[in-house]
Amino acid sequence: QAQLVASGGGLVQPGGSLRLSCRASGFSTDYLAIGWFRQAPGKEREGVSCMSDRDNSRIYYAESVKGRFTIFRDNTDNTVYLQMNNLKLEDTGFYYCATGGFKALCVSNPPSADYWGQGTQVTVSS
Repeated sequence: QAQLVASGGGLVQPGGSLRLSCRASGFSTDYLAIGWFRQAPGKEREGVSCMSDRDNSRIYYAESVKGRFTIFRDNTDNTVYLQMNNLKLEDTGFYYCATGGFKALCVSNPPSADYWGQGTQVTVSS
C-alpha cells in the first residue's frame, strides 16, 4: 500500500529545533518532488518547503522559514526530512508532507499531490 508517514513533531520552546521526517512506502520518490506544508488553527494550509526529484536541483522555502528550515532527502531510505531550527511561535501547526509532480506540488496554488502524509503536530510554546 502506497503511503507517506510523517513523524518528528512535538512540543518545543521558541528557539528550539525539531526534525520532521516523511518516509514513503509502497512506491519510490526518486522521480517525484516532495514538499512540506503546514496548517495552523484558523488558517489556510501553506507551503513550507518543496524540492524537486532526487537531483535536488530546485528547492523552495517560504519566506517565513528561509534561513531556519532545511529540507533534504535520503534517497537510500525513501525519506525526506525537514530540519527546523530557531523555531518561532508562529511555526506552530500541523505539518504535512506530500509528493507529486514538481509543478503541481511546488509551483501550483493550491498544490496538487499524488500522495499526502497523515501529518504531525508541531507546537512552539514557552
